[in-house]
This record gives sequence, structure tokens and C-alpha cells, in this order.
Amino acid sequence: MGDPGLFTPKSVTWQMHGDPMMWVAGVRALYLQALHPRAVRGVMQNSDFRRDAWGRLMRTANFVGTTTYGTTAAAERAGARVRKIHRMLTATDPGTGERYGIDEPALLLWVHCAEIDSYLHVLRRSGFPLTDAQADRYIAEHRVSARLVGLDPGAVPEDRAQLAAYFAEVRPELTAGPEAREVDDFLLRPPTHPLLVPAREVLWQRVAQLAYASLPLYAHELYGRPAPAPVVVTRRLRATGALLRCVPARLRWQLPPKHILRAMARLGPSARPAPYKVGR
Repeated sequence: MGDPGLFTPKSVTWQMHGDPMMWVAGVRALYLQALHPRAVRGVMQNSDFRRDAWGRLMRTANFVGTTTYGTTAAAERAGARVRKIHRMLTATDPGTGERYGIDEPALLLWVHCAEIDSYLHVLRRSGFPLTDAQADRYIAEHRVSARLVGLDPGAVPEDRAQLAAYFAEVRPELTAGPEAREVDDFLLRPPTHPLLVPAREVLWQRVAQLAYASLPLYAHELYGRPAPAPVVVTRRLRATGALLRCVPARLRWQLPPKHILRAMARLGPSARPAPYKVGR
């Protein structure tokens, strides 16, 4: 047997992160993260988001794939790279002139919690079978990924109750400032080659709109658009999940960077992620 990595095939994370609805969840996380002014400012001031948004999304997906399905050494290297980059970057508050590091624990914690909440929320709501106990286990497992980006695992929520308490505490700091509006505008209308505009309108906007629709009520209020009926959103998430899960997993996993296929080659076919394995 090869190195199972930091999470191992027995984790909830291993089974969840192979689900195609993770892409919708990732876009939801971007919407949510943009509502923290200091956090989104760090992104906008240190990268050309509008020109490299796809690269940023793919780098995040690669990090998640590496830390979930890669070897222990590969996951630790990925974490070290992220921590090194974060240590070098700063942002400036245009209102006060304050300059701060984007590796502040409070900012890293916000990004972490927004991601984990989005992954868990979208997958469960779209039909991925998880009990409440398994959802708590998933959150606790991600104290590992929190450590990799530079957080103290003991300061990170370990279950749904602690995660909800964290969001309630941070809620007064959130607002849809200029940077959040720019992210919102990009996600709804990303620039593409003229020949790809029809595909963008048909496919990407549906993904972005579904990700936005699944946000919590306070996020809709901050962005200033009416929140759709929860029952309608749930129905759309379930329909989308059912459709995407009909695509053969082996076909989906052929897309680069093929983390799951490499993990199965390393550990054997029993390492194949699947929802029915969560309770094992």
C-alpha cells in the first residue's frame, strides 16, 4: 500500500471531494469570501483577479485535490508554498492607510470557514448523503487543511455548532464593498473570447447563479438582490447534482490534474471515492 495522505480513504473528505458539485460549491465560496473587506482586498490588491480568475480557481482546486488525495509529502509541500506566498503579501486599507499582512489569522480563518461551509452546504443540499454526525466529522477533519495554510487547528471550528457560532460572530464585519461588487460582476459576466460567449451565457452563468442562490440570507441582503425561495434553490441544486453525477466518474476524473486517478493508482481501486462509503 502507498501513502494514503493526510485524510486517507476512510475520511468523509475523501468521499466528498470527488463529487462534481464541488465546482458549484467553490464558486459559492468565492461569493462568500468576497464579503469580508480585508480578505477580499488582499486578493484584489495582489492579483489581477479579472485577468487571472480562472487561474486562481484552478490553483484552489489543485490545492484541495493535492491535500485531499496526494501523498503526505505532497500535501505538506502544497501547504508550505501557500504559507510562503501569504507571508510575502500585504494589503492596504484605502480608508485608513493601514497596511496589513494577508496571513493574519483572522483572514485565513474567514477564507477557511467560507470554503468548508460552502463545500458542506452545497453537497448536502444537492443530495450528497451525509448525516449530521458525518457533517461534523467533515468539519473536524479540516483542521488539517487549516494547519496547512498557517492556522492553529485548535482555533478552528470542529463541528456545525462552532461553525455557525463563528459566522454569527463575524457577521458584523461583512459588507458588499467595491471589491465584493467587482467579484460579483466578474462571476456573473466573466470575460471570454467572443466565440465562447454563448457557452458562457448557457453554462457558466447557470453555475454562478446557482452558487449565488445557495448563499445564506444575510449574503443576499448584503449584495442587495432578493433571495430566491429556499425550496426552489434546493430543487435546482438537487437537479444539477443528479445531472452531473450521471457523468461517469472516470470521465470526470480524466480532467487535469487527475488527483483521484493518481491516488487510486497509488492505493488500489478500493480507494475510489463514492458517497456510499462515507458511513464505512
